[in-house]
Amino acid sequence: MRILLTGAGGFTGRPFAQQARDAGHEVVALRADLTDRAGLLQEIQDARPDAVVHLAAISFVGHAAEQAFYAVNVVGTTNLLDALVQLPVPPRRVLLASSANIYGNSEQSPLAETQPPAPVNHYAMSKLAMEYMARTYAERLDLVITRPFNYTGPGQDSNFLIPKLAEHFAARAPSVSLGNLLVEREFNDIRMVCDAYLLLLSHGQPGEAYNVCSGQPYTLQHVIDTFEQLTGHSIKVEVDSRFVRPNEVHRLCGNPDKLNKVASAHRAPLQMPSLKDTLQRMLDVAAAGASPR
Repeated sequence: MRILLTGAGGFTGRPFAQQARDAGHEVVALRADLTDRAGLLQEIQDARPDAVVHLAAISFVGHAAEQAFYAVNVVGTTNLLDALVQLPVPPRRVLLASSANIYGNSEQSPLAETQPPAPVNHYAMSKLAMEYMARTYAERLDLVITRPFNYTGPGQDSNFLIPKLAEHFAARAPSVSLGNLLVEREFNDIRMVCDAYLLLLSHGQPGEAYNVCSGQPYTLQHVIDTFEQLTGHSIKVEVDSRFVRPNEVHRLCGNPDKLNKVASAHRAPLQMPSLKDTLQRMLDVAAAGASPR
């Protein structure tokens, strides 16, 4: 397939593009700004893709400009879909990356796709709004929505928790400042997420949303303990109030049954590297990089 990829230069876009090419697809990176309607339309008409994978978004929950979440994640996605419906031949599949953050805080765990959304921050709200907006195109475009749970890997910005820890442990820093320590998350590998996107691009059901998850959560303390085991280095963890979010999601764990059924039906098992393997890869990259911030 000729895949038009938004966010191609981002943390997920770079490995996804590589895995898609390795699978025999042609990948065309979208260059236009999602808020530039005219430029977006022209580039999409020139590209005439067979499929679209939409990864471009503001994804850091602590982003300072709250209005930017909606300008990019909702309005930008609307501009993209508007351009796609104007193609002489619409793409056979459009995959939109949403987020498991739309579920918010819930006593239910693990969370299935039927869980009512309850977003608690602007990032999650913008992603939920994007989902609802996109469904208005369901009769004109073949849409599949993904809801990835937390994932990480080499190349993720150190604004995010795991790469920040990897940098500090690789540098054998004496201490690290973190936010809320009482959180539990899945910390899946970027390779699994890219596999899932390729699977759903070919075999997902139109109009459906899929959790992209493993169902295996870890406490933050377990992650820190694993880094200590891998490096033989102990680090002092300090809580910095600047990093504590007022509306923190405390536990986020998904039910992968729906995704796994697709993988099983098409004999396409997803890569599931262990947490230790993922953290080791990140340590190796961090060791060759700059000092921690």
